[in-house]
Amino acid sequence: FIKNQSLPIVLKADGLAAGKGVIISESYEDAEANLRAMLIEEKFGEASSKVVIEEFLQGIELSVFVLTDGKEYLLLPEAKDYKRIGDQDTGPNTGGMGAVSPVPFADADFLEKVEKRIVQPTIQGLRDENVDYRGFIFIGLMNVSGDPYVIEYNVRMGDPETQVVMPRIAEDLLPLLLDCAQQKLSNRNIDINPMTASTVVLVSEGYPGDYQKDKEIIGISDVEQAQVFQAGTKIQENKLLTSGGRVLAITGMGNTIQEALDNSYAGALKVCWDGLYYRKDIGQDLLKT
Repeated sequence: FIKNQSLPIVLKADGLAAGKGVIISESYEDAEANLRAMLIEEKFGEASSKVVIEEFLQGIELSVFVLTDGKEYLLLPEAKDYKRIGDQDTGPNTGGMGAVSPVPFADADFLEKVEKRIVQPTIQGLRDENVDYRGFIFIGLMNVSGDPYVIEYNVRMGDPETQVVMPRIAEDLLPLLLDCAQQKLSNRNIDINPMTASTVVLVSEGYPGDYQKDKEIIGISDVEQAQVFQAGTKIQENKLLTSGGRVLAITGMGNTIQEALDNSYAGALKVCWDGLYYRKDIGQDLLKT
C-alpha cells in the first residue's frame, strides 16, 4: 500500500500519543521502516497498534475551535501552533512549542469556508447520528491554496493553543459553559478581544525524548508583561521544581503579533532552570505573511 502512495507519506498512530504520534517519511524505505517501528516495535506503545496512512498536504496548518451545545455552536478564536522541537520547524514533533492567535492568513473568506464546509456539516452530522455532544470541538486544519482540509478532530481544547485562545475571550467563560450545557447557545454571541496573543513553551532539555526532572525553577514572580501557565511543575520542600517535559507556557498580549511576541519572550527571559529550552522563532512565519 505504501509503495502505491505519493511521497512524502504521513504515518499516524491511531491512539493517544500526546501529540507526538505522527511521522512524515520522505522515502518509501523510510516509511516502511517507520511503519515497522510503530506496529512491531511499539514505537508509541499501544497508541501505534493501529496506524493510519495519510495523504501529505502542502500548506499552512491552523486550529479552529467550536463550542457546541449539540444543536447550535459558537466559533472561538482560531490559532496556529508550532509542533516541532527546533527552530525553522526542525526535529521531532512535540505536544506544542508555542502558538499565536489570531492567524493572519485565516481571513473572513477562509473562515467562512471553514464554517460552511466543515463546522456546520460536523454539527449536523452529530445530530444525524443522535450524538448528544456538548462542549469543545478542536478542528485541526490545513490551508491548502486558500481551501481548508481537515487533519484531525479532538473533543477538547488544544495545548498550547488554549493559552492564546482563552485570553482572547473577552467575557466570563462560566456563563458560556453553562449555556452550552443547558443548550442555550441559540442567538448567543461571544465577545472576542481583537488583540493578538502569543505563547512560548519552555521545556526541559532533551524533550520530547528523555529529560531530567526536579530542576529548581526561579524567576516566575519577575514576569510582569505576560501570564505564566504551569504544566510540568511541582512543589517540593517549598521549592518549585520541574516535573515534566513541557514545563511552562508564557503568554503575552499585544496590538500586533510582534508586540505580543515581545511580551512572551521578555517573560521567558525572566525564568530560569538548569536545562531550560524554548524555540526562538515562534510567530516569525506569520510576521512574513
